[in-house]
Amino acid sequence: MAEKKTSAPKPEKAENSIKQLLDPNDASNITLYDEEDNAVEFEQIALIPHQKKVYAILKPAERMEGIADDEAIAFAVEEDEEGDQLLVVVEDEPIIDEVFKAYHKLLEDEGKKGKGSTGKK
Repeated sequence: MAEKKTSAPKPEKAENSIKQLLDPNDASNITLYDEEDNAVEFEQIALIPHQKKVYAILKPAERMEGIADDEAIAFAVEEDEEGDQLLVVVEDEPIIDEVFKAYHKLLEDEGKKGKGSTGKK
């Protein structure tokens, strides 16, 4: 996992990113902001509901230190103390494993149905 944490620190920026993620008709790249407010673009891979939370699997659009070209990052949709939604990098390995297992199961199930989509790609 990269040392650089990425989230959307400003509520107005986070709100737009969350709305874009939750829109099943919008699979365009989203921009998040790191701790130093630098823009980082991500490709939307999937939204995964898991244990009463929603997780986003996002792949850096450009090379990112500590992330292989074939890797993606799991983000949790969370609320801050003001009730604003934001994305937070998941660092708990068991949760990351469960989210990616759910994603692979979704791909498998959709493959059986003859669909090639997770609703985002």
